[in-house]
Amino acid sequence: MKTIRLTVSLMCLISSLAFAKLKIVTTTQDMAALAREVGGDRIDILPITKGYQDPHFVDAKPSYLLKLRSADLLIVVGRELEVGWLPPLLTNARNSRILPGGPGFLDASEGCDVLQKPAGQIDRSMGDIHPFGNPHYWLDPENGRIIARNIARKLSEIDPDPQKTYEENLRRFESALDEKETQWKALAAPLRGMAAITYHNSLPNFAKAFGIRIVNHVEPKPGVPPSPVHMQELITQIRKEKIPVLLIEPYFDDRLPMKIAHQTGAKMLVFPPSVGGVEGVNTYFELFDYDLKLLKSALGEKP
Repeated sequence: MKTIRLTVSLMCLISSLAFAKLKIVTTTQDMAALAREVGGDRIDILPITKGYQDPHFVDAKPSYLLKLRSADLLIVVGRELEVGWLPPLLTNARNSRILPGGPGFLDASEGCDVLQKPAGQIDRSMGDIHPFGNPHYWLDPENGRIIARNIARKLSEIDPDPQKTYEENLRRFESALDEKETQWKALAAPLRGMAAITYHNSLPNFAKAFGIRIVNHVEPKPGVPPSPVHMQELITQIRKEKIPVLLIEPYFDDRLPMKIAHQTGAKMLVFPPSVGGVEGVNTYFELFDYDLKLLKSALGEKP
């Protein structure tokens, strides 16, 4: 009887080791959502930032170090989105596997259509500009497809799966994305050509994907608060061009945008650029569903 119990215990141990989940850390909830689509139940996902937080500015916490120290894979947005906070975390985590160039590091932007790559010399007078292009590239569904492929390739490298789970999950995701893109194009049809002002320069890929014109920003330069002169210029522009909406990310103070909206009649919308930015937006698909329906509602269109 004792031998039988030992044998059963050994089999359970072997089974648990064989199906140990990969520990995946992502810098944002968007990357976590896409990794979950591809990794399924073979991975545990630990995003550092939530969608309602500004991913440019993160306060380092001991819990982040613990996540990174035990991670099998780190997925970053890249394009220097995390440059202000991730490097010291990686140094202190002491996990060489997930350092840039290591087998457990993935820059999700590889192969994506990254917009607004600045030309010429860059200096601080230009604001918090990203020298490698606008890092909010995941807001184009076709880039979401590329990100998912990047993740599937990397997962297959570090966890060769004889059942080809990652490939099958990727195929299911791409098939679902094909269907959703058809729906989103129909949703976005009345929005094509619509002018909008955003708080931060977060939406060029979204605008390109759905035919929206971003004509100005509340921030005169990335990361630079608006001056009274710039505020008045925005008010004049909105009135003159009859711009219908002012979009603000959930993590910015809405007092100035509300003031602009009140003086112009434009509708101020809290517009999440990330999964988890508002309640109920928990997947990559739900992000586009929510944002497009929000814009349609603002124009008086039925979602």
